[in-house]
Amino acid sequence: MELSDELWAEVGFVIRSKNRAKVMKSLQGEVKIPSMIAVETGIITNHVSNNLKDLKDHGLVECINPEAKKGRLYRLTDNGNKIVDKLDNFQV
Repeated sequence: MELSDELWAEVGFVIRSKNRAKVMKSLQGEVKIPSMIAVETGIITNHVSNNLKDLKDHGLVECINPEAKKGRLYRLTDNGNKIVDKLDNFQV
């Protein structure tokens, strides 16, 4: 599947940060809380949360239980899934 220019721009946004790319790859096909992503990627939990916020602002991840104070669950959006498939083409 070929991406639009807008989605390629989002690929650029993700690959500019190894942490964003790691968070995206961690969520591929999964629903996780930030602490699970932190353990899996070796990124400090508050940095994971910051990256999730940035990715959410770009429409690449979504929180499926935003009303929760703790244990918020995140997954990739449709655009996030399209982009994460392209990350293996880059050294991130």
